[in-house]
Amino acid sequence: MRADRLVSLVLLLRRRGRLTAETLARELEVTRRTVLRDIEALSAAGVPVYAERGRYGGFVLAPGFRTELTGLNHDEALALLAAGTARGEQVFGLGSALASAVRKVVDALPAGHPAAVGEAAGRFLVEPETDLLARRTVTEEVAAEAMAEVRRAVFAGHRLRLHYAPVDREPGWRTVDPIGLVTVRDRGYLLATTSGADRTYRLSRILAAEELDEPAQRPDGIDLDRLWRERSTRFRTGGDQVTVQVRLTAARREELVGTALAVLAEHPDDEGRLHLEVTFQDARHAEWAVWRLGADAEALTPPSLRAALRDRALAIAARYDD
Repeated sequence: MRADRLVSLVLLLRRRGRLTAETLARELEVTRRTVLRDIEALSAAGVPVYAERGRYGGFVLAPGFRTELTGLNHDEALALLAAGTARGEQVFGLGSALASAVRKVVDALPAGHPAAVGEAAGRFLVEPETDLLARRTVTEEVAAEAMAEVRRAVFAGHRLRLHYAPVDREPGWRTVDPIGLVTVRDRGYLLATTSGADRTYRLSRILAAEELDEPAQRPDGIDLDRLWRERSTRFRTGGDQVTVQVRLTAARREELVGTALAVLAEHPDDEGRLHLEVTFQDARHAEWAVWRLGADAEALTPPSLRAALRDRALAIAARYDD
C-alpha cells in the first residue's frame, strides 16, 4: 500500500540520512519515478523533505523530524534487528513487512540508541546462504500471490482452494479448511483439514491459491504447537518405514541422525565406531541417507538395503572403470 511505502521512505531517510532516488527505489522495490512522486506527496503533506543538488546530493529530512518509542530496551531492539536479517523472515511472504516494521522501531528509539543497536546487530549473522563448507543452504520458494491468499484465508478463517503438486503425482485442485502455518528449518507448511481429515501441505508445492468466501470448518482456538507435534508423530510412525542397523564413524553420526525419523538404539564398538538402529520413512530414504556417508558408514541390516547399496556402488565403479 502507498501509505506504508511513504512511511518506509521517511524512516529510511531518518535512519540513513541523505539517499538518492535510485537507492530509495531499490530499498522500497519500486521505480525511480514512483519515488519522485512519493517525495512530492510527502512535501505536499508537510513532511520536511527536500533535495540537495550536486555530485553527492540526494533527498534528506530536516533535522529533528522523528518520534520516540519508550519502554523498548537495548536487547529487545537488538532482537528485532537480528530477526530482520534472518532468511526465515521470507517463509510466509512477510519479509517486506518485517523489514518495514524494523525500520519503524529503529527510527522510534530514543536519540543515540539506533547507532548503538545497529552496530551490535551488525555482529550477528543469522542463517547465511552457505555453511562452513560453502554448501548453499536451501530456502524453498513460495509464489508470492499464492502465499498472500493462503495467509489471508488462515487469518480470516475462510476456506481455501489450492492448486497443489504432491510428490510423484500430477498437480490438482482441492478445497481445504486452513488451520495454521508452521515453519521448520526454512520449510513452510499449511496445516488444514479436508472433510474433517487432517492434511499437511508443503507451501513450496502450492502452485496457486484462492481464498473463498465460505467460513472454514475449524475450532475457534487451537494449540498449533501441540497439533504440529501430533502430526509429526503420526508422520514418523506411519507409511512404509524401514528400520536399519548402521555402523559408522562417530564424526558422521549427526549427518545420519539428522536425516532419520528416530534413533532406536546406539552403542560404540571395540574399534571406536558407532552402531545405530534407526528408522527411515522408506527404503529409498534409507538408501540415500547411508549412501551419502560413503565409506564412513556400513548398513548391516536389512539385506535388501545392503544389496541396493552394493548395486549402486558397482554401477559407479563400472562408470569409472577404464
